Amino acid sequence: MYRRKIEETLLQWKEKKAHKPLVVKGCRQCGKTSSVMDFANKHYAHVVYLDFHEHREYKAFFAGALDVDTLTLNISVGVRGAKFVPNQTCLILDEIQDCPQARSSLKFFSLDGRYDVICTGSLLGVNGYRTKEEREDEVRASIPVGFEHVVTMYPMDFEEWLWANGIEQQHVDYLKDCLKNEVPVNEAIHHRMRELLLRYVVVGGMPEAVVAFLETNDMNEVVEVQQGIVETYKADMLKYALQEDKPRIRECFESIPAQLAKENKKFQYSTIRKGARSRQYQGSLQWIEDAGIIRRCYNTSITELPLNGNAIPDCFKVYMADIGLLVSMLEEGTAWSILQGDLKGYKGAIFENLAADILGKMGRKLYYFQKEGGLELDFLMRYKGECWPVECKATTGNAKSLQTVLRHPEHYHVANAIKLGDYNVGRDGSILTLPFYMAFLLTEV
Repeated sequence: MYRRKIEETLLQWKEKKAHKPLVVKGCRQCGKTSSVMDFANKHYAHVVYLDFHEHREYKAFFAGALDVDTLTLNISVGVRGAKFVPNQTCLILDEIQDCPQARSSLKFFSLDGRYDVICTGSLLGVNGYRTKEEREDEVRASIPVGFEHVVTMYPMDFEEWLWANGIEQQHVDYLKDCLKNEVPVNEAIHHRMRELLLRYVVVGGMPEAVVAFLETNDMNEVVEVQQGIVETYKADMLKYALQEDKPRIRECFESIPAQLAKENKKFQYSTIRKGARSRQYQGSLQWIEDAGIIRRCYNTSITELPLNGNAIPDCFKVYMADIGLLVSMLEEGTAWSILQGDLKGYKGAIFENLAADILGKMGRKLYYFQKEGGLELDFLMRYKGECWPVECKATTGNAKSLQTVLRHPEHYHVANAIKLGDYNVGRDGSILTLPFYMAFLLTEV
């Protein structure tokens, strides 16, 4: 097990007095089950594990009365080795979206308080996930509002990737000091971090892909894993979506590389299929977003806080939530080109998606600014209490739009900006230039 940030979240939850059952949601194969199981085995004398996806018969445990005594009796009889001891047992309900009645039972576990419950869910809330029978179950069931605590888990982020590669806290603290004091990073550390960044671009943060890379150092193995995950996502779209939505969801998903290849990266339904309209595909796009596979980045009407208040709902870009999966969807040899620094025109799209990956996995919502006439800022973010534009460069380069915005504070109300690229730390007037690998340190709001 590589170190994951969810471990600290789980520990804080356990140490909180009278904590509610925990629901950990996130896209498929981001490491939810392995992280929860590892935590439970470390901190509880007894762990009872139910996987509703693999063992649909477990749903029968929750088909009748939902009081805790009945449920624990049913489970202890039906699952070999299941042992319920007050304050010593953790019940793990994996893929809980497959058993709505189990989700309803969280209210009773919360009120009872004898056993800790941790749930995981991959497709919580996506439209059309249920079969007819499951939808009927869900009508009878209900989400136990007020009786559960929900957290979102993402694929490994860049900092977790650094930990997996042997970067220790003292090294991260050193980078934080360089950012705070705006001084260049030591050349040896700078070189190593640049190398790790490029590897992260091609590997991404899906745990199975990370393990494949670190154990074999074979990119063919990594790409095989990534493409397998992408195929799993496509299978989910065909299996669980509403019948009328299935082809449209897949078309939306497969259009993402082409959407990012455009000069104007605004998501356009006509890129999916000639003549396509938003009313035909907006539900399909929402399905993919709800499954945690993509992130939207909304255009704003002005470069001011609050960004969510100034967002334009029907004007957005779409990025893959994990950069490695995007690269695996491109033509064969792309990963090698990235590692060699030879990407030509598409490199801008890849490094924009890299920024979306890093910022999104920090829990930041994504925004950008574009207006007619060609002025465009890759991202806007709340940083140190102000609106800061963030420009992304695969290597180096000018940022004309950024310069325009900074020259006219009376109109754009922007005093500072960040330029991420193949730089060391430095400052040019109002522009703070940072190496791309420092993006994960931009946590201050």
